[in-house]
Amino acid sequence: MDSVNREKEKKYNKWIVALSITIPVVVAALFGVNLKTLGFNVTPLTFLPPIYAAVNGLTAVVLIFAVVAIKNKNRKLHKRLMKFAIALSIAFLLMYIAYHTTSDSTKFGGEGFIKYIYYFILLTHIVLSIVIIPFVLITYVRAITNNIERHKKIARITFPIWLYVAVTGVIVYILISPYYA
Repeated sequence: MDSVNREKEKKYNKWIVALSITIPVVVAALFGVNLKTLGFNVTPLTFLPPIYAAVNGLTAVVLIFAVVAIKNKNRKLHKRLMKFAIALSIAFLLMYIAYHTTSDSTKFGGEGFIKYIYYFILLTHIVLSIVIIPFVLITYVRAITNNIERHKKIARITFPIWLYVAVTGVIVYILISPYYA
């Protein structure tokens, strides 16, 4: 890779590190904050979970179509779909934060084996949703700086993790939805 592209890519590293740390820390901090208990007059946004679960599902579909597009050498469509997948992930994150800062957390009520399955899926979903942040950012930066070979290498790792996070987000919703108040 030429030094010009590497320098372009390097410009973004501070942002990648900052966002990769800030996003999970802010989400974790806000997860424990309920605006109503802090005295704010807010309406619980209890309608959001099925919407952000659908956004996760749509993200999975968009990711698959983006891979098909690039395998068919349709870079323009691939680029648009990937930007859409990123926008969907940001929308999910904003709705997730809005829900959890205005509503009480829902406890999983399942018993037996399903409880273990739920918590395994939830735990892996949470861990990988944190891990995927720098992967998506690095993959995107390598694309926009035209470091295509390096982009391809990391995209092979980013895609299955991101897809897993999107799909398991839907599964977590389906498993916990009977217990929403």
